[in-house]
Amino acid sequence: MWRRLNTLEARLALLLCLAYVSGALIYVGVTQWPLPQLLQWMKHDLGVTVQAPAHMGVWSGLLVSAVLALPLSIWLAGRVMHPLSRLLRALEGAVASYRDGDFSFSIAATRGDELGELIRMHNALGQTLREQRQHLAQRELLLDTVVQNTPVALVLTDATGRVTYANIAARHLFNEGRTLQGLDFMELIEGSPEALRRAVKSGEDALLTVEMDGSEETFHLSQRSFRLQGRPHRLQLFRRMTRELSRQEVATWKRVIRVISHELNNSLAPISSLSHSGAELARRGDTARLPGVFATIGERARHLHGFIAGYASFAKLPTPQPVPIQWKPFLDGLALHCVFKLQGNMSEQPGWFDAAQIEQVLINLIKNAHESGSADDEVALSLTVIGRDLRIEVADRGPGMSETVLAQALLPFYSTKRSGTGLGLALAREIVEAHGGRITLANREQGGLRVSLLLPLNVT
Repeated sequence: MWRRLNTLEARLALLLCLAYVSGALIYVGVTQWPLPQLLQWMKHDLGVTVQAPAHMGVWSGLLVSAVLALPLSIWLAGRVMHPLSRLLRALEGAVASYRDGDFSFSIAATRGDELGELIRMHNALGQTLREQRQHLAQRELLLDTVVQNTPVALVLTDATGRVTYANIAARHLFNEGRTLQGLDFMELIEGSPEALRRAVKSGEDALLTVEMDGSEETFHLSQRSFRLQGRPHRLQLFRRMTRELSRQEVATWKRVIRVISHELNNSLAPISSLSHSGAELARRGDTARLPGVFATIGERARHLHGFIAGYASFAKLPTPQPVPIQWKPFLDGLALHCVFKLQGNMSEQPGWFDAAQIEQVLINLIKNAHESGSADDEVALSLTVIGRDLRIEVADRGPGMSETVLAQALLPFYSTKRSGTGLGLALAREIVEAHGGRITLANREQGGLRVSLLLPLNVT
């Protein structure tokens, strides 16, 4: 009950009632008692003549009551508006403090009505803002510490090309440890190697090798444009890749050596054993079995020769010679080597690639599709023109690939087959990328694998 009475609405209702009662009392006092009796007494007993009627009418009484009630109304209005005025002034000061970034402002809450609840909510908001600002400051400090101490050189430039932020690695890379703040970045790198300047001016991501301090350093440059506080900025990240590439190179060579050693042992061990057996048969004069021994040695030698030739073709892939390709003769020639079903129509626009190399890629992909267990009519090839690119897809209905295999299938020497060399898809990727395109692998929704080649068209 006390809470319901201790509200602004209840207080305002009481004040209005007080004003109503006061007005009524003033009206009664002016028109009925005691003002008329007082005037009569002054006239008859004291002989004082007052220019006022003995009894006032309704309108006269209302006018006199209004004049007498005006000071009371002003006092009551002041009582009503005083806490609101104080609160508004306090909130005005709080807003000014928030605008200046000061969230320490709080208001003393001594009231139990709606204004007190508003004050408490305001103080809770200020506390929340203070905590969030503290957390934000800690996160900014952590982020700045990480950025400053990362080995990746970071340079942020504004629309005029001047450096607005650079970490420690960038200062050591471009200015011998001195600050880069406010310097023109393009002028700063004028003394850098040509490859670095050209990569920065291109505005694209790049992998470049430059000579620094008497040795070669490989960098990966990543560039992004964005708006910061409504203004255009550009972020450049220079990451040293020399160690990583060296480790990858060593790991790749180790893998190559393991694969080659395995294949050589698989062929040389039986050749050595059969040579010994052949020599023993010749010594005994058992020449009837020698042709079989020599045939097996020849078969193993041919296998070894094919294995070495595959590696040689991967290492010595010639530069592609793209020419306009008419689809009907190309697909007719491809059909002589493998079986596939053409989905959709042939593109009216000619292709633009090295026919021999792309044909070899498609033969390998279609062969893999058949080896997945798909029926002949489930191995499909489709041609689609997408803008300035040609998409060639080979799809099957085999088991597809796991996520792990999909992630590594295009890497050299990676194979899930016992007798595989891991060069088929890697060679396809090498050929497609040499044409300026890309190759992707994805599982189909209803089972199977889709291999997509995206090749640029000769659009003039």
